[in-house]
This record gives sequence, C-alpha cells and structure tokens, in this order.
Amino acid sequence: MRILHTSDWHLGRTLHGQDLHAFQERFHDFLVDLVRTEGVDVVVIPGDVYDRAVPSVDAVRLLDATLARLAELTTVVLTPGNHDSATRLGFGSALLRAGVHILADLPGIEHPVMVPDEHGDVLFFGLPYLEPDLARTQLAGEDGRALARSHEAVTAAALDRVRARIAAHQGSEQRPRSVVLAHTFVTGGEVSESERDLSVGGVDSVPASLLHGIDYAALGHLHGCQDLTARVRAALPAPGPRAASPGADPAADAGIQPTAWYSGSPLAFSFSERHHRKSVLLVDLGAPGDVAVRRIPTPVPRRLTELRGTLEDLLAGAGEHGDDWLKAIVTDRSRPAHLQERLREAYPHLLHTEYAPEGREEQAATPHVRAGTSPLQVMDEFFTYLTDAAPDPAEHAVLARAYEDVRTARQEAS
Repeated sequence: MRILHTSDWHLGRTLHGQDLHAFQERFHDFLVDLVRTEGVDVVVIPGDVYDRAVPSVDAVRLLDATLARLAELTTVVLTPGNHDSATRLGFGSALLRAGVHILADLPGIEHPVMVPDEHGDVLFFGLPYLEPDLARTQLAGEDGRALARSHEAVTAAALDRVRARIAAHQGSEQRPRSVVLAHTFVTGGEVSESERDLSVGGVDSVPASLLHGIDYAALGHLHGCQDLTARVRAALPAPGPRAASPGADPAADAGIQPTAWYSGSPLAFSFSERHHRKSVLLVDLGAPGDVAVRRIPTPVPRRLTELRGTLEDLLAGAGEHGDDWLKAIVTDRSRPAHLQERLREAYPHLLHTEYAPEGREEQAATPHVRAGTSPLQVMDEFFTYLTDAAPDPAEHAVLARAYEDVRTARQEAS
C-alpha cells in the first residue's frame, strides 16, 4: 500500500504580509498530480489544514476543491490540529463523499478507517489535537478519574485505546498493520518559529516511547520534515508487562519496530525555516514490518534569505538574491537615509527589515523619554539615536522649524 503523508497546510496563512494563497493552490495542484502519477492509495493529513479556527472563504473553497479532486483518485484521512477547529473541520463528516474521512472527535479514535491490500488490513487511526484540559476527562479510565493535565497523559491514554483496538483485530493470520495520525510535539523534534506553542504548565511535548506498537506514525505540528524513527525505537519500553488501558494486550505489539516521521509544512511560514527542504512523504507499507519512506520535494515559490550587514553590503548582494523573499538586518552604526526605499529598489520581494546597529552600547539602543523633556529635545535625542551623532546647528534648525510648523498648524486648526 502506498501512502502519501502531508500536513500543516495552514490554508489562509501569510508570510510577513505576503499572501500565500496562490502558492498554496500551486502546491495542491502538485499534490493531486503526485497522487495520480505515483498511484497513491491513501493520503493522510495529520492536522493544521487551516491556519485558524475560523478560516477564510478562500481557504475553505481551496480545501473543498482539493478534497473533491483527491476523492476521485484515492482515500483521504485527515485530523484537526491545534490551529483548526475540530468541530468546524469535522462538521458534516458523515455526509462527505466516499473516500474522504475526517477523524475529528475523541470517541472516533477507537474506530479506524480500514483499507485492505494484498497483505491484509491496514488500520488508520486519527488522533486530533488533544487539548489536555478537555481530553483529560473524555479519556478518563473506568474509574472515572480525570487524567493528569498534560499532553503526555492524554496522548498515552489515547494510544492505549488505539493499541487495544489493534489487538482486538488480531483474528486473521496476518496481524493488521497500523497507521496513526497524531498532531503533537514528540520529544526530540526540531522546532521553528512558526509553530504555535502547545505548552501546558511548561510541558509541551510527549515522549517518543508512547509510539510503541504502531507501524507508522504520521506526525503533524512541526514544520520541518524530519525522521524520528531512530529516537522512537531507542525509546521502546523493555519487553515485559506494560501498563495499558483495560483490554489492551501488552504482547500484541511485540516485535513491531515503529516508523515515525513529520512530513513538515509544504511551504515556509517564517524565516527560521529558510534552510528546510520542504517535502511530502511517500510511505510504502508492505508485509508487516516492511515500511519504506521517500521524501518528495514540494514546489518552492521563492527562496527565503536572511542577510545581515551594512546597507552597502546588502545592496551588493542584490545580484545573487534579488529575486528572493528577503529578511534584511542592517547593521550600520548610523541609520542610513532612505533605508527602506533603497532596499526595496534592490530587493522587490523584501518582506522584513530590522535595524541592529553594531558597535553601540546597549543603553544607547534603548533610549527613554524622561518626564518634563521638551518635544524639541526628544527630537534631538531621537536623531542622535538614529545617526549615532548629535545634530549639528543646521540639522537642529531643521528640526526646530519642523516642530514650529506642526505646532502652528495645530493652533490654527483649533
């Protein structure tokens, strides 16, 4: 069985004000073509389909059109992430066309989507983003006591129920293979600046050891494509009795070597992702224990570049980076005149500018306006902060004239 793993589309998101909708449409065209040419049997999307709980009309229309196109070619299984609204994303899921499965509710984690192939059944389980304050009561044990208020506690309880369901399916000669879609932060994953913090009480991650007994963990939340398989396998519990939910078979996952990946986001959403190689994953599931993963690069709209240096240094690099989305960090000791205009002329796709003068003492970079300071004195001090030099008599005269013109205009207006 061939599975395509993609996540964190964040439909409706912008990059420093740059509208990404057209580039997201391009990615969706690429995705549909890839499903067709590679003969993909199932597409899995573990969360953050939308960028916010109430998505834009354009985002909803794009998802609707893409799911309709994919449904003509393959089976789709998706779950909500922490950016999505599980209720809104899951609305009408029972009425969707055949082949599209939105697993958005906690009771549904024990009811997998079952897809057979020549090696038997593959069970697809969806763990929506588990908000501890809500899930700790819904996933409580038979004694009715709420779980600890942590991501680890609610994820462990959910996965115990998944493993119990897998064990209950062990009636055939071949054990069922399992794929779990989980939107969470597994310890050891590499973060970027664009993921929303999941921390509860300072703890935002779940240990890799929780992923035992699963053939493939299709992870969502982190935006960099990364393989956590070695970390998960190294954290597997030692053989022997293991605490689990009632009905779970501690021996059912014996010998299973989990494979776990984050597919990452198909587009970059911050300059911290400029070194990412954006991808989707083709996962081939053979007989039990046979899992192969292949990265397929996604279309990149523009290269993301961060340049640091004096304005003249940055302008000199326009030949190499003029077509990039640029973050410019300008380090001139004195703020250059017409800074934005000169950068924009050389870099038409400039997205963000920071002024970080080098060689200044820290106090000089953080001036404070003292009580009783005259407006003209404040202007002089601001001029000094920007240029690293006090205004000369001619410059002071210009500031004084500007201040008097503004004051006169306000008096006349009143």
